[in-house]
Amino acid sequence: MDEKLLQRFKDKLKSERDAASDLLEQMEKNETIKSNAELSRELSFYDNHPADNASNIFDKERGLAFQKNEQIVIEKVDNALKKIEEGTYGICEVCGKEIDINRLEFLPYAERCIDCQQSMDNSKPDEMNNRPPEEDVLKDTWNRGYRGDDDQVGFDMEDSYQSVNKFNRRKNIVEEYVDEDETYVDPIERISNQEYKNQLP
Repeated sequence: MDEKLLQRFKDKLKSERDAASDLLEQMEKNETIKSNAELSRELSFYDNHPADNASNIFDKERGLAFQKNEQIVIEKVDNALKKIEEGTYGICEVCGKEIDINRLEFLPYAERCIDCQQSMDNSKPDEMNNRPPEEDVLKDTWNRGYRGDDDQVGFDMEDSYQSVNKFNRRKNIVEEYVDEDETYVDPIERISNQEYKNQLP
């Protein structure tokens, strides 16, 4: 790779690093990461609904995930800049072949060529093969129900749902029918075009 091209990639890497650093600073400023504002407002969380606490924790975890992603990008950019100084930039870390220029244009801090990256991605366990062992026992119970093909009477999944569902019913209560338009549509939005035109001067 000639000096002119190396300098272009070096500038590109530096701009990627600056963008990631700016994003980290912006997240810090907006309290996206390391924000304890929501968690420190109250002395006790005893009266809080668990969903409220879960939302706060989820927001904090999401911010930390964003932070980690940008830190990884900065680390990879620094490694790529170091490789430029050492003269090994654009060489695949696995097979030692040159990484395609188009790949480096798209991802200037790429560490592997496309073939090695694909083989590495394919070697990762598939989600279907990475399931908890409990599902081996539970999957036998799915799709079991009365199909009418035998005379056996048993307590199947449908029966178990019905026995649990009977506790959801309220006794001696007549539930009123509520028109959805009454609950979800503001009165001003129920005005027809003709009514609107009639009100115009």
